[in-house]
Amino acid sequence: MLKEYKTIREIVGPLMLVDGVEGVKYNELVEIRQANGEIRSGKVLEINRDKALVQLFEPSQGIKMTTARARFLGHGIELGVSEDMLGRVFDGMGRPRDGGAAIIPDMKLDINGQPINPVARDYPNEFIQTGISAIDGLNTLVRGQKLPVFSMSGMPHAELAAQIARQAKVLGTDEKFAVVFAAVGITFEEADFFISDFRRTGAIERAVMFINLANDPAVERISTPRMALTAAEYLAFEKDMHVLVITTDITNYAEALREVSAARKEVPGRRGYPGYMYTDLASLYERAGRIVGKKGSITQIPILTMPEDDKTHPIPDLTGYITEGQIIISRELYKKGITPPIDVLPSLSRLKDKGIGAGKTREDHADTMNQLFSAYAQGKEAKELSSILGDAALTETDKKLAKFADEFEKRYVSQGFDCNRSIEETLDLGWDLLALLPRSELKRIRDEYLEKYLDPRLEKKEN
Repeated sequence: MLKEYKTIREIVGPLMLVDGVEGVKYNELVEIRQANGEIRSGKVLEINRDKALVQLFEPSQGIKMTTARARFLGHGIELGVSEDMLGRVFDGMGRPRDGGAAIIPDMKLDINGQPINPVARDYPNEFIQTGISAIDGLNTLVRGQKLPVFSMSGMPHAELAAQIARQAKVLGTDEKFAVVFAAVGITFEEADFFISDFRRTGAIERAVMFINLANDPAVERISTPRMALTAAEYLAFEKDMHVLVITTDITNYAEALREVSAARKEVPGRRGYPGYMYTDLASLYERAGRIVGKKGSITQIPILTMPEDDKTHPIPDLTGYITEGQIIISRELYKKGITPPIDVLPSLSRLKDKGIGAGKTREDHADTMNQLFSAYAQGKEAKELSSILGDAALTETDKKLAKFADEFEKRYVSQGFDCNRSIEETLDLGWDLLALLPRSELKRIRDEYLEKYLDPRLEKKEN
């Protein structure tokens, strides 16, 4: 029998203090019943002897301490999961947002999940095709990886997120692939964009969406990504699906953490964020991966906007330590009209070597990737030199490298948000661009690949 307490002693903003409690646990759910029958909910943030500090999910206005009763439910926040979630839109607490009926769950899972035993983890090594050349060709995503996108305010990261959700697939298999999309603290306009885009393109059929709006409570913002990951774990490890989890925007999540931390009067860490933010972010990101003996997998693409375009800000900084690389959006490329404006040089996928090569993409992938990186970097240097000293200071090779850098941005990186390139198209485009350079500059590619892929292109050009 669940106990009810009439000992609510204090309410300050979203926080409520309940006195004289017994057997209450951290993160336990609480119902606050008022005399008129209205019920509000919250969760336990802190326990000190017989006192429990409760964070309310709804505003605290109108709660009368003298007549309200607090009821502790004995469990944390749970999500009812079922395959019927595919094609549905939920709010940040797992309630239907699309006007449809509530899900009849196969099981209920705690949204905090269970840590994966490191010994049970399988190594990520299978290629995921996103259809975006700057990712597939140069910063390859593999199953079970966590690869964040570092964006900036005003950049088209929403369009990029929708494109990846639409186009991503595991090559060479007929295994089931699903997308779990978590939108954290976004505006109504952005929410409408995502839902409309998913419905327009049919991507909604294999997607589960969790939408948390900017005017929803901060504590709901903290639960939204955990709801999404719980749904993903069910689909991956109970239903053997390959699940891609896209979360936007992690910065809004971290701001909600800071807000709750300030309300609890905790000692702030860097820039006012709580000192445990690293641990908290790790508890989200580390839920990606593959498990030995299980067919399914969870791959994460968290998207975050860097405050003041600063890579050293605590949110991108800590994220970079936990995840396996980053995709960086460039304001400079965006101003040039390049979409998606992915800056490939500072971007990095630490597992790219594991997901490419014969049997996965193509045997020439690693060599062409290294050569494209090298030629683009040299071309950008040549362009900077030209802007300082003029074209007369450049050698003929420098001029070709500078031209290559321009063509690389226009043709390879810039493909728009509706173009879905296969990995073969991406690799062939890379060879078309490398054909602009003297053969003597292609030092990072083996001779047999030059003969197989480059020579036919040069012969075609001569004829």
